[in-house]
Amino acid sequence: MTTVQDIERAIAQLPRKDFFELVRHLRERLAGEWDRQIEEDAHSGKLQALHDKLQEENRGQPEVPLDDFLDKEKFP
Repeated sequence: MTTVQDIERAIAQLPRKDFFELVRHLRERLAGEWDRQIEEDAHSGKLQALHDKLQEENRGQPEVPLDDFLDKEKFP
């Protein structure tokens, strides 16, 4: 099996187009792994304490859709 250093050397030799294709692929893989990890944590209950804390902090506060919150004209 190759080492990380071998892979880094091979990447350094890639033509620009192939390098960008590899980066795109790795970003997609990373995003998929991140999504799977969040799902696993949610299903296992690891995020329940965080959810409960946020619910407690927001008690009595109106919910604001994210698009409205990000609209700086509505929320200075």
